[in-house]
Amino acid sequence: MENNEKIKILAFAGSLRKDSYNKALIKAAKELAPENAEVEIFDLEGIPLYNQDKESEMPEHVKLFKRKIKEADAVLIATPEYNRSIPGVLKNAIDWASRPYGDNSFDDKPVAAFGATGGSLVGTSAAQIHLRQIFSFLNVHPLERPLLFIGGASEKIENGDVVDEELRDLIKSMMQALVSWTLRIRVKS
Repeated sequence: MENNEKIKILAFAGSLRKDSYNKALIKAAKELAPENAEVEIFDLEGIPLYNQDKESEMPEHVKLFKRKIKEADAVLIATPEYNRSIPGVLKNAIDWASRPYGDNSFDDKPVAAFGATGGSLVGTSAAQIHLRQIFSFLNVHPLERPLLFIGGASEKIENGDVVDEELRDLIKSMMQALVSWTLRIRVKS
């Protein structure tokens, strides 16, 4: 893959909340992506609870999610932190996308994760650690730097927009790093 080729990134937030800080992060990531990146945002709303009995007749929204991941060159995930872990909606979506056995949509994909919370100075660090544990099983290639653990999001995100310039710069750097990482992975493949 050459540097002038478009890198397709599928981005989603592990939140269903309409005014989610993490949906705002995904929106900003799309705006701040390098010119050679095309970011598609996917909403997890409508993905039912995982049920292994339904794997042979997957719900249409799950089929679409799996297809979008497979078509993407890289994946971007913004996660809230619930009870020192990832939200159930995110884990559920990952479970669907990685099943049935032998049909893991995430396999061999470059992935970047970040997240925001209204509180804590260590915003979403525990959730991202758990997400990285899942990544190791999924055989993905996580972006190591920059790591963005965003606390105090209510001061940085207003009306669904990231308004903090320092945070916007960090997101822009992360997106540039994800594109570079994706190109490196592709060259080695």
